[in-house]
Amino acid sequence: MSQRPRRLRRSQLAVPGSSEKMIEKAAASAADHVFMDLEDAVAPIAKPAARGKIVQALKTLDWGRKTRCVRVNDLGTEWCHDDIIEVVTGAADHLDTIMLPKALRASDVLFVDTLLAQLEKKLKLKKRIGLEVLIEEVEGLQNVDEIARSCPRLEAIIFGMGDYSASHGVDILSIGGTSDYPGDIWHYARFRLVMAARAAGIDAVDGPFGNFRDDEGFRREAKRAKTLGCVGKWAIHPSQIEPALEIFSPRQSDVDMARKMAAAYAKAEADGIGSVNVDGMMVDAASIRILNNVIQRADLIGM
Repeated sequence: MSQRPRRLRRSQLAVPGSSEKMIEKAAASAADHVFMDLEDAVAPIAKPAARGKIVQALKTLDWGRKTRCVRVNDLGTEWCHDDIIEVVTGAADHLDTIMLPKALRASDVLFVDTLLAQLEKKLKLKKRIGLEVLIEEVEGLQNVDEIARSCPRLEAIIFGMGDYSASHGVDILSIGGTSDYPGDIWHYARFRLVMAARAAGIDAVDGPFGNFRDDEGFRREAKRAKTLGCVGKWAIHPSQIEPALEIFSPRQSDVDMARKMAAAYAKAEADGIGSVNVDGMMVDAASIRILNNVIQRADLIGM
């Protein structure tokens, strides 16, 4: 159980864990990944009951190839411990990952890692439950490198720009929105998070865009995140699923060209040649590394 599984995270759909109707729609959606929320989307009084609804959905709904995830409450609350124990005990092997919000340091991740390891042993689970962590506090971003390398169970780190805006004092009104700042206000945070994720060999995911009626704004932010190396973006509404799938998927023409260039290079390398010209483009060992990103992504998608 030591190797990290490869999962698609082009579109991570958020759904309140208290709503059976919305969970059913999420399971039938085109999203790669659905996380049922026990945190911000569920009122305190409704959290205990929402755990049972989530367990029932995980065990009875047809999720297809989706990654099935639950976002628990953060470690500073009275709910986190019971969230993890009740959901994992109830869902067992029907759960793929746990999402931990507001991680501040590596020890936060290691606490959840230890608790999950104990539950896996007690329940005799057949597979390891993955961890995804939200970076949404200034302290979390300061410690993002140690968080990203904290444990083999960690599969992804996510930039939660909503709470991060409050923590940093960023002057915006809409989550993930824009301001009068000249340029991309989220560039540094995204860049730092992606660098930490890539160095640790895990996925980087961009967080929410609050105005789900602003398709152009969502696409702009998704493209910026993809350019910096993110593998996907949250969808807080079903209307954001398709744009995320489109933007974080390579074009078929690019995949075909990448495979053609890789095949030509492999032949040249076998003949003792270090580089090769393919349709006017030079392909060498460095360019193959870039091409392999496209090819591996396409293979995971099934293109």
